[in-house]
Amino acid sequence: MEHYALPAEVYAVGLIFSRVAAMVMLLPGIGETSVPPRIRLALAFLLSLILYPLVRTSLPAIPAGVDGLFGQVAVEILIGLGLGAILRLFMSALAVTGEIVSLQTTLSFAQTTNPTQAEPTATLGTFLTLIGVTLVFATGLHQMFIAAMVKSFTLFAPGHAPPVKEIGALAVRMTAETFALGVQLAAPVIVFSLVFNVATGLVARVMPQFQVFFAATPLALLLGLSVFALSTGLIGLVWMSRFTAFLDRLG
Repeated sequence: MEHYALPAEVYAVGLIFSRVAAMVMLLPGIGETSVPPRIRLALAFLLSLILYPLVRTSLPAIPAGVDGLFGQVAVEILIGLGLGAILRLFMSALAVTGEIVSLQTTLSFAQTTNPTQAEPTATLGTFLTLIGVTLVFATGLHQMFIAAMVKSFTLFAPGHAPPVKEIGALAVRMTAETFALGVQLAAPVIVFSLVFNVATGLVARVMPQFQVFFAATPLALLLGLSVFALSTGLIGLVWMSRFTAFLDRLG
């Protein structure tokens, strides 16, 4: 390797690759299970070579022993996994929205194979997740992921102890915020379901002999999906704006 790069450069690129590869494995759109691992690792290696001139001043020197080497690599992997998992939490907001809409429209038992996960999920949740992945690439949001990678070397300097407390607090806060965002995105269908159920309850009280269940279930499905279809564009816009705002704060 000395014919192509110095040992310090090889070590620096390897350290960058440890963090970047861990992030790439979890990033929305890029780190999906449908993308072969070799392609993700090749992309992470290419990004490591590109990022090296930008972050080399913040990289530590080569450690004296093997234990120090493995320790620094483990720290970089943990930081990359933590940051990648936090970014992926935004995809769970769409999954929460799909689950809530499915419950309100009596489609919670309709399961579809989700290409972004390893197990089937609610059909509407899979639909919204695919919309989110499409928006990531269609709007150029994936470019901000690279900016977040560069900024992470300033926020969490290599060679130091992993900020477990800070990353844990950020993960807890982001989990709460993404769940709240998922409920907010499903608000139109929730409001419709509340009004519709109150109306059917009043009809059942006024006309006890009328079979409300058989008449209300098809209407709940049809009208609920209509409200969801009308609000799909707004769901995508709000989700993108919140995701972009978070990346702006991170980068």
